[in-house]
Amino acid sequence: MNRRLTPRLPSRLPVDPYILAILGTVGLAALLPASGHAARVAGGASTGAVALLFFLYGAKLSTREAVDGLKHWRLHGTVVLCTFAVFPLLGLAAGALAPYLLTPQLRTGLLFLCLVPSTVQSSIAFTSIARGNVPAAIVAGSFSSLAGIVVTPLLVALLIGGSAGVSADAFVRIVAQLLLPFVAGQLVRRWIGGFLARHKKVLGLVDRGSILLVVYTAFSEGMVAGIWHQVTPARLAGLLAMEAVLLAAMLSLTWFGAGRLGFGRADRIAIQFAGSKKSLAAGLPMASVLFGAHASLAVLPLMLFHQMQLMVCTVIAKRRAKDPLPRVVARGTETGAAEVVRTGALTGAVRN
Repeated sequence: MNRRLTPRLPSRLPVDPYILAILGTVGLAALLPASGHAARVAGGASTGAVALLFFLYGAKLSTREAVDGLKHWRLHGTVVLCTFAVFPLLGLAAGALAPYLLTPQLRTGLLFLCLVPSTVQSSIAFTSIARGNVPAAIVAGSFSSLAGIVVTPLLVALLIGGSAGVSADAFVRIVAQLLLPFVAGQLVRRWIGGFLARHKKVLGLVDRGSILLVVYTAFSEGMVAGIWHQVTPARLAGLLAMEAVLLAAMLSLTWFGAGRLGFGRADRIAIQFAGSKKSLAAGLPMASVLFGAHASLAVLPLMLFHQMQLMVCTVIAKRRAKDPLPRVVARGTETGAAEVVRTGALTGAVRN
């Protein structure tokens, strides 16, 4: 194999600087929580930043690429099933098995983690590094994010109910904050899509900045409400253990299940990475709308799972990259995956 096509991966797994930035934001909220007028300003800024983020997502996604990718309906249906059916079932089972390990708020957060949509950037990055079906990962992650705007609040209302403020007003706010900006971005893509393709750092800065703002706002509300005394070291350890089991179960189910369904190697990789992860970028603003002052406890499991999935998927992608490609290429997916690996990198893997 041409050495230039071999992805370069770190030999060890350092904590990503962006995760440190999130932890620093949590510390800032603990020391200097926003309250009163400052809280309203921070909340408005975070709402605007998230809306801008999804506007840029819409402007970046090629409509033709999305339409072409949707033709692979079996793959996308499998990812959607994993994201919005298998994950919630495992979340319900985990909550039922650990009533003494976690507080009711943390159990709610663990279940909420299982209801949010899949990632976009990290699914693409890991699929590319592992030489999988990258176009399928692009469409699967994007479709999951858009479907989650509607499906996640409905699942929250069905499975969490009174613990979250699911109402017509909350649903409208989520749609206005996430879906409408995305549609607006698609409408103006012909004018700004090229600019965004040439200046990818713009999307990265908005992506990370919006998440930090939402984290600060959510954890400030939690500090003002005085709910952080519920998180003890023992409960935190129990939460991490349950999330490790949850991630291992989903990684195994997506890989071996896709194989049993007859998918090829490239498609199995896309299904595994898109069907086993959860989006921090979509989950945080939804939690802020649905849980209010208790959003900090609701998103804590998601934040921990986010870092865990990046570390574990880095190892898996590295191992998959060393797999020999099959000699018989089906429908060009393996060849296409080998070509796009030239751009494979973990640079954008932490963005959502």
